[in-house]
Amino acid sequence: MPGFESILGQEKPIRLLKTLLRNEAIPHALLFLGIAGVGKTTTAKAFAKACNCAAVRNRHFSAKEDDASIHGAAQDLTAKIEICPGCKSCNKIEKGSHPDVILVEPTGPFIRINQIRNLCNILAMKPYEARLRVVIIKDAQAMNPAAGNALLKVLEEPPDRTILILTAMQTSDLLPTIVSRCHHVRFSPIPGDHLKTMLVEKQGADPRDAEVVTIMANGSFSKALSMMRHMKKANWIKRRTWLINKVASLPLMPTPLCLAFAENLSKDKETLMDSLEVMKSWFRDLVVCRFYPAKVINKDIIEQIHKNSKQMTVDSLLSKIEDIHLAQRNIQLNSNLRLTLEVLMMRLART
Repeated sequence: MPGFESILGQEKPIRLLKTLLRNEAIPHALLFLGIAGVGKTTTAKAFAKACNCAAVRNRHFSAKEDDASIHGAAQDLTAKIEICPGCKSCNKIEKGSHPDVILVEPTGPFIRINQIRNLCNILAMKPYEARLRVVIIKDAQAMNPAAGNALLKVLEEPPDRTILILTAMQTSDLLPTIVSRCHHVRFSPIPGDHLKTMLVEKQGADPRDAEVVTIMANGSFSKALSMMRHMKKANWIKRRTWLINKVASLPLMPTPLCLAFAENLSKDKETLMDSLEVMKSWFRDLVVCRFYPAKVINKDIIEQIHKNSKQMTVDSLLSKIEDIHLAQRNIQLNSNLRLTLEVLMMRLART
């Protein structure tokens, strides 16, 4: 049964979570911070298993137990933190069918107030069978203001025997009042050697392909998986070269060709976000090669990077990186796709 041991490259946050369990100090709310694809949601589910695993169950909660129940559960876990081979509770959590382990995630671009209201109705009742009910709010930055304010009321008056785990990329994307009521756990990008090993051993990737994807994924396992899937359908390495050459040529292109490039990208929604990441990595490398050449992502085209880096100022390059980031955010918020890409290409074409 996958547990903490299955999460690679996150030794520090896993050690912190185990310490909270052993020290009988589980907060009512945890905020998992880090880029997408580093194991935040997987870790949250493993934590839910650790809180309710039958292998450490030597006592049951009574109807009268209150917040001290959390500390009692943690005490049970002192002897064994890893997940059992497959008890009823762990199996339910793994399958997503446990009534007291609740996952809230965006519907479309947002987590809406109705989702949080429904959650509040559930939390008004006692857990059905879990020692500790665990609520995982995935991509909490997607909460609209109304949903965020509704959740704040839950954080101010936390229900008994309930832990809330929010995942987000950074604190600035959340209401400060929510951030201040959570215990922060930071996740780092997955180290390259771990990521490559995961791709080769668990996904059956060719080591040479895994090397390139690892560099481009920049520490995100989900991004690496996405690139591997696209690589199986088409030659992603050639696509990366095509994208970089196109972006590098934008300042020399007439406006109609820039707009045609935007239209081309908009037709392949499945690979669009990965394509934008490739573009962002290109401009990043143009900046980085001036100061830390060893940190360049696209090492196999280092000569091309050095050549192009001399043609633009650092401020201009940083502005283009921000333009791509803004386009990615707008796309996630369901803005007009083709218009967003057309605006982006015109901005990237500026010298």
